[in-house]
Order: sequence, then C-alpha cells, then structure tokens
Amino acid sequence: MTVKLSSATLAELPLRVQRPAYDRARLRAGILHFGVGNFHRSHQAVYLDELFNSGADHDWAIVGAGVLAAEEAGRQKLAEQDWLTTVVEQDSGHMSARVTGAMIDFIRPGDSEAIVARLADPDIRIVSLTITEGGYFIDPASGLFNPSHPQIVADAANIAASRTVFGLMLAGLMRRRQEGTEPFTVMSCDNIPHNGRVTADALVGLAALVDSQLAAWIRDHVAFPNSMVDRITPATTDRERAILSEQFGVDDNWPVFCESFRQWVLEDRFPTGRPALEQAGAQFVKDVAPFELMKIRILNGGHATIAYPAGLMDIHFVHEAMENPLVRGFLAKLEREEIMPTVPPVPGVVLEEYCQLIEQRFANPKIGDTVRRLCLDGSNRQPKFVIPTIADRLKAGKGIDGLALESALWCRYCHGTTESGVAIEPNDPNWDRLQATARKAKDDPQHWLTMEDIYGDVGKNAAFALAFGRSLADLWKNGTPATLERYLA
Repeated sequence: MTVKLSSATLAELPLRVQRPAYDRARLRAGILHFGVGNFHRSHQAVYLDELFNSGADHDWAIVGAGVLAAEEAGRQKLAEQDWLTTVVEQDSGHMSARVTGAMIDFIRPGDSEAIVARLADPDIRIVSLTITEGGYFIDPASGLFNPSHPQIVADAANIAASRTVFGLMLAGLMRRRQEGTEPFTVMSCDNIPHNGRVTADALVGLAALVDSQLAAWIRDHVAFPNSMVDRITPATTDRERAILSEQFGVDDNWPVFCESFRQWVLEDRFPTGRPALEQAGAQFVKDVAPFELMKIRILNGGHATIAYPAGLMDIHFVHEAMENPLVRGFLAKLEREEIMPTVPPVPGVVLEEYCQLIEQRFANPKIGDTVRRLCLDGSNRQPKFVIPTIADRLKAGKGIDGLALESALWCRYCHGTTESGVAIEPNDPNWDRLQATARKAKDDPQHWLTMEDIYGDVGKNAAFALAFGRSLADLWKNGTPATLERYLA
C-alpha cells in the first residue's frame, strides 16, 4: 500500500520516511527561487529543510517562480502535493527517504505581475537561481554578458512585460527602489565560474540598457555572493517513482533521487540577512574561487571526460561507464596529468583525495545517472568546464593530448551516430549547428575549431589544432575503444 503525498497525509507515511518536524503553516517566505528543478530540490531546499527541522529561521521559506512555459508541468505536479518533495539519498550501502517542506508556494510561470509583486515584497531578502549555464546570456568565446541577445533586447524595451529572469529581477528592484525597500541579495546556485559576478554582469548589463543610473544603483547596492554547489542529481523518470513506491510506500508525482554527498560553499555577503545555513552543513568563506575552480575542473570536467566516450560506446548509465576500464582509465589519466595540475591549492582539501572521491561518486551504482544527461548541452558546458583548462595548459607550455582527445570525442558524438551506428537524438540547444559542423570536420578536423564562440583563441592555437586533428582522425579510422587504448598506452 502506498500513501499519496500531501500535507494531509504526512502522518500516514511509513515511519522510515523522514518528514518535516516543523509546522509548515507557520513558515514565512524569505527566498524567491527561479528554477525549481531536481537540483534545487535536492540541494538548497534540503539545507533549508534541515535548518527548519532544528527549529531555526522559519522566516526563510522558499517561493518558487518560473519563466518558461515548460516549467508549468512541474509546478502542477508539486501543487497537487502541497509543494512537498520526497528526496531519496542513495549510495552503494545506504538508501533513505525524506519529505522536505521548505517550499510554500510556486508562482505560475509567465505570471510576470505576480512574480514582480513578490520580488518587491520586503519579506523577500534573497533571490536565488538555478537556471543552468545557458540561462545567463553569456557569450561563450568572451565569457561576458551578451547585451545584444534578442531576449535581453526585448526585455530592455519593455521591462513591465519581462520574459527573462533578469528582466523580472530588474522590475522587482525598480519597484523596491521606488518604494524605499532595501534590495534583495541575488544568489546564483549554478555551476558557472564566479557565478556571483556573472549574475551581476547580466543584471547590471540589462539595467544599463534601460537607465544608466539604475545600473549604477544596482552595482552599488545589490549583493551577488559567489557560491559553489555540488550534488549529483539525475532527472526523475518512472524508474525513480516506482522505486519510491515499492521500497518506501510513497506516491510522489516528482521525487528527487540523489547521492548522499552534498556541498555548498558560499561567500558570506548578505546585507539584508540570511538563514544560518552553516547549521545545516553549508560553509561560508571569504573567497569561493578556489573551491569553485576545483569543482568545475575536476568534477564537471570529469563528467565531460567520461560522457562522450561512453555515449559513443552505447553505455547508458554513468556507473556503467565507470565499470568500463577504458573510460575509467581515460578519466584517471586525464585528471591527474592535465586537469588537476591546473587547480591551485584549496584550503583544507587534498586534491588527490578529492579526485578519488569524485571517482567513487561517479561509480555509485544506486544513482542511475545517465550518460546522455552528462552529454547534454556541450556547447554551453565545454567553454566553462573544459576549454579554460586547455587554455591554461597551452599558456604554461604543457601537453594537451588528453584534453584534445576529449574535445575530439565531443565532436565525434555530435556527428550523430554511436560506434554501433545507432542514431544519437539531438542533445544540445545548438544541435543542428553542431551536427553540421561535426560532419564537415570528419574530412577537415579544423572546421570544428572555427566555432570561435565556443573555442575562442584556443581553436587558433597550432599545438591544440594538431592534437585535436590527430585525435579526431584516429577516432574515425580506428574507433573509440582503440583510440582510448592508444591514449592509455
């Protein structure tokens, strides 16, 4: 027998399922969050739920908000269960379920008037974001905000009818300024280097298109703390819903399955206050950059390293990729020979131990993370997670053979067929362009590197171009397994 999740049925849940120990009716909103997806619900919402369970900070509950029409489906699933989420943590010897109740509302995507009204509410002191790497309107080649993006131009022309996160935040700040309300703090929780600065650049950049004095006011008065977030959280499928029902007796429209590990490192810059997240395990530091660079290069770069060879060899799950000696060997060699040497010391962290932990996490058989998810959106992820490492290696005059092979594997993947001839379904917002370029690159490898918005100056480097061309030719002539064997030898 299963229990349909809702506020009314919390007391009926099986005893082994943890549920909120606080009265949700007494929570007050303090955070408005854009991007209510799996990662947010396995990460920020869990930290807050844990803090609320301790009896602290009940005025920091979450109100969700969305801008994309596709977000409405998730909103409806959560609305049916009173915004509750079951979070299942798994590793090889452990599995637990908890119902979290930190979110108390979710404004309908597209309801700009309601979102701006809530953003102007003095109770909202933090606006947080998990809008993915592609949501910040960054020019990949320069790494800077792109003020000429059509959506940004449209918002600047009519802030009252904004359709982007940044347009809505700007409208909310304009109203707070007009009403004499202190501005909220903007807290990015996305995997982007210097995510606070990137968020500030986007919001100030949009404001500059509207009013230069407004842009200056935001620069002077709005805080954008940097943060580093980490928890492997796959997409939810019927598989996860079935496991939750069969093993825990809970019927949840949209549960979240994740690893047991979680990490959150934040710059302690919250002028209008913040929840005491350190009581739930978050770490507040003066400088997030060392932690952020370590995670982005070793973990996110590591994901890219295993993704494309595994995808080409028709491997479905990430833990299965780690069971393949060629894929695991490629990860181990590339991390230690080319990626880790570009990571400066991190306070309190031994990099080799961190890398070993990453390998253990990737190999976790309980998570069910898919190779296809890791392969997703390479056109946004490669310029953030891989290409800066290549640039640093080239600048230092060091070898880049493994990184060139990683890039060639991405190119080969974008061609659109696996080694067995199975068609790869579109897996990138820019898939048509990537596929057309990859097909030309089969005969002329350098054609792939002409994508300056992705490769920038790295694509023009003769040493990298030579190594990339050699790797891509090897992949087409000998196949992925043989190419990896040669690299490992």
